[in-house]
Amino acid sequence: MGKVGTLILRVPGTNCDVETAFAFEQAGAEVTTVHVNQLIRGEQRLVDYQIMVVPGGFTYGDDISAGKVLANELRLKFGEDIKRFVNNGGLILGICNGFQALIKAGILPELANEGTPLLTVAANDSGRFECRWVHLHVNRESPCIFTRGMDRMELPVAHGEGKVVADPKVLPALNIVLYYTDENGNNKAGYPHNPNGSVENIAGICDASGRIFALMPHPERHIRGTQHPQWTRRVLKEHGDGFQIFLNAVAWAQGL
Repeated sequence: MGKVGTLILRVPGTNCDVETAFAFEQAGAEVTTVHVNQLIRGEQRLVDYQIMVVPGGFTYGDDISAGKVLANELRLKFGEDIKRFVNNGGLILGICNGFQALIKAGILPELANEGTPLLTVAANDSGRFECRWVHLHVNRESPCIFTRGMDRMELPVAHGEGKVVADPKVLPALNIVLYYTDENGNNKAGYPHNPNGSVENIAGICDASGRIFALMPHPERHIRGTQHPQWTRRVLKEHGDGFQIFLNAVAWAQGL
């Protein structure tokens, strides 16, 4: 069986593509970093891959709002390609700016919404860029492929616009995958445990299939135990908490 083909989407302002590619390579995938213009010109085809990743950064300078310009490209230029990719069983992962773009494109919470956003991401309640490590609880009842077998994580966040905002009527239908918590696992904890004021402490969501997943924290920044700021004061683990997300994705895609 060949390696899992993974496309890392790059656009002006992307700045987490290298470490995201490294994480997938360490998990056993064959990674290609593709500029958005290569897809537009037909030099690369999404259908030739099993995993698509929208990594973190400040795409197009976060002009208008974070991830909005990229969201428009995904919706207007690649909408049909993305539908075909997902219908063929492909996986989509959005990290930080990728989370913002997938939501604002209407790809999450459900691709079937035909590009109509049901929620959005707004500026942090603190009014400033938040760069810190956070505790996360994994909702094991969610269908998410990426977090199977996981319970708790510690990952870093780094964003100025991470507050999930939604109509209360939408919340019961959301497939919430990750919650911000305190060190005791309380998913109602406020700032700074919830770094942005996100409704219901939401840190990550997926679609009903579990194959489209996006999160605000950065799993690619914690794939080795030594990346945790307290690694010298703890029992050292070979892999960081975020690595399992990449392993799960590659393992699932190998069956396609």
